[in-house]
Amino acid sequence: MVSIHGELPKTMKAVRCHGPEDYRLEEVGVPMPGPGEVLVRVEACGICASDVKCFMGAPLFWGDAFRKGYVQAPVTAGHEFIGRVVALGEGAAERHGLKVGDRAISEQIVPCGNCRYCRTGRYWLCLVHDIYGFHTYTHGGMADYMLFPDRALVYKVPDELPVEKAALIEPLACSMHAVERAQIQFGDVVVIAGAGPLGLGMIACARLKNPGCLISVDKSDQRLQLAQNLGADRILNPDKTDVVQEILDLTDGYGCDVYIEATGHPDAVNQGLRAIRKGGNFVEFSVMKEPTTTDWTIIGDTKELNIYGAHLGPGCYPKVIDYLNRGLLKTDGIVTHKLPLERYLEGFRMVQAGRESIKVLLQPSDGTK
Repeated sequence: MVSIHGELPKTMKAVRCHGPEDYRLEEVGVPMPGPGEVLVRVEACGICASDVKCFMGAPLFWGDAFRKGYVQAPVTAGHEFIGRVVALGEGAAERHGLKVGDRAISEQIVPCGNCRYCRTGRYWLCLVHDIYGFHTYTHGGMADYMLFPDRALVYKVPDELPVEKAALIEPLACSMHAVERAQIQFGDVVVIAGAGPLGLGMIACARLKNPGCLISVDKSDQRLQLAQNLGADRILNPDKTDVVQEILDLTDGYGCDVYIEATGHPDAVNQGLRAIRKGGNFVEFSVMKEPTTTDWTIIGDTKELNIYGAHLGPGCYPKVIDYLNRGLLKTDGIVTHKLPLERYLEGFRMVQAGRESIKVLLQPSDGTK
């Protein structure tokens, strides 16, 4: 039996991805939850840099000579969402610990539960890899309503969290996972390249690890100032200073202990390989728009580096929700714009330009009620 709050509309507005630079605001049917499923009214959905790269046609999403495209178009976009439960399928309340009216979020990936990765506990690497906003099994949050499938990893979110914080749970979980991968130790010199929403989240998370010195690198002085407000000890603008030399000077010529790349630009990869010490931990997080060319000798024979990838936010959602609710994780200033769903294209262009915005949220008209 389905539990429903009030009468639901038959149709809703949704931003639908049909192809590179072909996103459309369409009227589609409101889904009804089946067994174990949750229907939420979307309060807000952030525009991620990966959304923009998908919009612009990056090979990861649309394929190239070496890989098949990931996107199953047409599909409703958006994976940085927060919503309120309006309907529960049979057994969903017990399965997810929710009731109608609760605020809820789902991890961005819905694991298949059957592949080798899922069976060994590494669900975020699931072979099927159904992520909201890219696969038709997991339509995204740029809509009035969205459905959490029965296999979704769902969490209740406190009502008292402002929407500007609740909508950051997904990117902050990704940031936290990247910081955990870095294995920061007391006294470490940590460099985080990129002060976009994810890089800023990494600054906030890394600050909680109490490194010896936390450095933010970005070409925007505005973003660097925000990074400092969130906990960076030093800020470096590569357009104004020699970042690598600054880091070497700071560390008596050794280099930083940890370097996390969160810019999505090839130059930041090479910058990090030059700035990091021998035996250091290099974390690659970004979704790259284009291939990166580097001297792999640095990684092996020259510096014997530890290279870690970071993907999604496994195990981090409960911690992020808790830390936000207790005020331990700083986020003030990250959300700069809130737009109605109808202005999605303006939001995408704003994030693509990166000049006046940091995090842009889309808010469906129903999501503000």
